[in-house]
Amino acid sequence: MSISIGLTSVLVDEQAKALAFYTDILGFQKKQDVPMGPHRWLTVVSPRDPEGVELVLEPDAHPAARPFKEALVADGIPYTSFMVDDVNREYERLVAAGVRFTQPPVDLGPVTIAVLDDTCGNLIQLMHKT
Repeated sequence: MSISIGLTSVLVDEQAKALAFYTDILGFQKKQDVPMGPHRWLTVVSPRDPEGVELVLEPDAHPAARPFKEALVADGIPYTSFMVDDVNREYERLVAAGVRFTQPPVDLGPVTIAVLDDTCGNLIQLMHKT
């Protein structure tokens, strides 16, 4: 038996705003967009692997979601991490696009990381292995 990750989620305050940020700014591609009552089943994928892991832009409508996200942000903890080829290059590209970073690139030996605000209530870490 083998196991793999097919879906993962990020809790967002507004799905339309999240879709714009994750596609237009970060560069993901929309994969699924299915109406589901007041929300949508909305996923994005890496353009490098359109059949790979889908990131669900999950509404933070559950009463526990926003306090959880706020606590992570207050402590400076990223909700999740995305791999990039070069953190420094992505940092420069995203800063030029108006993205706010809470941590500029830092070389930690085996990895280089930076942390950005996704405008949807989350901190997101960018990382590349050195």
